[in-house]
Amino acid sequence: MSNSVFQGVIQQLNNVSDRLFGVIDSEGCVVSCTDISLLGERWPDAAVKVNGAGEQAVTFAQKTFRAILNSASMFEYAAFCAGDDEQAKLLCNVVHIALNDAKGYYEEKHDRGTFVKNIIMDNILPGDIYIRAKELHFATDAPRVVFLVRQVGHSDVTTVDVLTGLFPDKLQDFVVSINETDVAIVKQLGNSTSAEDLEKIAVNVEDTLKNELFIKPIIGIGTVVTHLRELADSYKEAQTAIDVGKVFDTEKTIINYENLGIGRLIYQLPTTLCDIFLTEVFKKNSIDALDQETLFTINKFFENNLNVSETSRKLFVHRNTLVYRLEKIKKLTGLDLRLFDHAIIFKVALMVRKYLSSRETR
Repeated sequence: MSNSVFQGVIQQLNNVSDRLFGVIDSEGCVVSCTDISLLGERWPDAAVKVNGAGEQAVTFAQKTFRAILNSASMFEYAAFCAGDDEQAKLLCNVVHIALNDAKGYYEEKHDRGTFVKNIIMDNILPGDIYIRAKELHFATDAPRVVFLVRQVGHSDVTTVDVLTGLFPDKLQDFVVSINETDVAIVKQLGNSTSAEDLEKIAVNVEDTLKNELFIKPIIGIGTVVTHLRELADSYKEAQTAIDVGKVFDTEKTIINYENLGIGRLIYQLPTTLCDIFLTEVFKKNSIDALDQETLFTINKFFENNLNVSETSRKLFVHRNTLVYRLEKIKKLTGLDLRLFDHAIIFKVALMVRKYLSSRETR
């Protein structure tokens, strides 16, 4: 239990009464108080007195105490108020209710966050998800998605706090720290949420981290799932989106798993199979025989949907010059990029080559 939760409630009582209010733990240590000079003082005799009174208010040393019990009905904390009169008893009971509610909310929120983290990390059995969800009054059937935020270059310990502020609904949205660089956001969605809406959420997260913490993040977006037990799948997909994006979309900072396309398939292939594929496609010469200018021409040709006229215009070359280059590529590789089937094979080959290069640099 965070003592700052109690202190936040206690400080607000200054506006209600001039009396001294506070909280002691089970050992009698003052953990929260309107008079901060008393923080850390130990009143062991008061703790003994409170422990023997159960849930009833008790007076000791001109103060009124009432125990705050844990889930096992054991004395864990006690609210106190200066004075031993009826007014002090009344005020102590009011403070007890406020602190007990704050404690319950904090613990439920903490338990819910831990529960969500255990789900996405596969640290809980599927059958236990139903049981725990019922205990925490957690809706099992609701559309949710996982955003994985990876901090690049440098990370900041306050990232979780900043992101938590972006998602104020603490009962439906959760910000979970995974490790030093990764933070997962589990967001509950409406039934009509589109891919564009998810992109806007990710852009908001990216802009906030850039502007407030000067962090350059990469954000992976998993697929929308409709049940709690599927959150782990959405989290893994968000991971895959970032990993595949690093290989095939190096300039993108927001990658949606559903937009990975063929790159997702290539990323899952064994390297031996990729080597065999490149050898079979380029029977005449290795793909490495192509110089950078030729590869640049090929990529521009693909970007312009195999349109010779448009590509030559973008490259600022004569149409015949581009045709000559395409003929040269055909002689070197045996593939005519003006033919759709050949272009598809070559495009996949380039992606496979890029994938193998990324594996070599790990």
